[in-house]
Amino acid sequence: MKNAFITGGLGFIGSELAKSLIKNKIVKKCIILDNFGSFINPLKSNFKDYRQQRLDNVKNILIERGDASNEQIVLKLLQKYKPEYIYHTAALPLAKIDNLNAKEASIGSVDATRNILESLVFVKNNYKKYNFKRFVYFSSSMIYGDFKTKIINESSNANPKEIYGTLKLAGEVITKGLSNYYNIPYTIIRPSAVYGPKDMNQRVSQIFINKAIAGSNINIHGKDEKLDFTYIEDLVRGAILASTKKNGINNTFNITNGRGRSLLEFVVILKKYFPNLKYKLKSRDKFRPKRGTLSIQKAKKLIGYKPKISLEEGINKYLKFLKKI
Repeated sequence: MKNAFITGGLGFIGSELAKSLIKNKIVKKCIILDNFGSFINPLKSNFKDYRQQRLDNVKNILIERGDASNEQIVLKLLQKYKPEYIYHTAALPLAKIDNLNAKEASIGSVDATRNILESLVFVKNNYKKYNFKRFVYFSSSMIYGDFKTKIINESSNANPKEIYGTLKLAGEVITKGLSNYYNIPYTIIRPSAVYGPKDMNQRVSQIFINKAIAGSNINIHGKDEKLDFTYIEDLVRGAILASTKKNGINNTFNITNGRGRSLLEFVVILKKYFPNLKYKLKSRDKFRPKRGTLSIQKAKKLIGYKPKISLEEGINKYLKFLKKI
C-alpha cells in the first residue's frame, strides 16, 4: 500500500488532503512535515487554533516537525518512508503576509520546492525499487496577476503583480525545470480563494463570516471585486484526481469552483443568515490583482473534475460547523 508525504500537512489544505487520502484509501499512510508555525497573531481575542482538531481521530497519519527547506530532514523522511506521492503545500498562506515577508515566503515556494525535488532524486537513484508516482506543487491563481479576460485558463499569461504570486510562479518554474531534467512526474495545482471549516488564516471568507457572527460591520473593498471561491472539499477532490490520473502527469490545472463571485454577493448570502448585518463599500486594495473566473474545462476533460459545492452551499456548511463549536 502506498504512502504520501505532505509538507505543511497541519495547514488548512494539507490536513484536509491527508484525511481524504486516507479515507478514500488512496494511500495507507500520510507522513506530515510541518514547522508548527502560526501565521496569525495567537494573542488576538478571536483566534482559534484548529490544528489539533484538524486531524483528530484519523489513523495512519504520522506528524514530523521540521521545515521543508531543511535538506537533512526531508532526505531522512524520504529515505525512511519512500512515499509514492509528495504534496508540497507548505508556504505562507496569505498574499498579505507574503508581501510583508518576501524572504520567509521564498523559503516555502522556492527553497523548499528545490530541496524536495533534489532530495527525491537522491533517494530515487539510491533505491532502485522505489516506485515514485507524483510530485504535486500547490501554486495559486495569483500567478496570473490582473485577469485580462473574464475567464482565465491555464494557458493565459502569467504576470503576477505582487510578491506572493511572483514566488508561487517561481515555484512552478522550479517544479517544471527540475522535474523535466530529472524525469520526475509532476502536477501543478492552481487554487483560488479556498474557504471552509477549520480555516484560521484570516482569508476574506473567514473575516466576513466572523464579523457577521460578531455583529460587526463588514468592509467590502471593491463593489465588483470577484473571486473564484472554492470550497476546501472540492479543492482536495480535484487535487487527488489530478495527482492520481494518468492525464495529470506533467500538467497544470486550475482547481476551483469555475465561477467568479463578487465579495458583495458573498455578503448578501451571509445576510440571509444575519438579517441585521451591515456593510460598507470601499475602494479596492490596489496591491491585489483584479481577479474573477478561472476556467476548469481542462480539469473536467482530462481528469474528470467537477466541483460539487456552490458558494451558497459552502457558506451554509461553514456556518453549521461554526455553530457546533
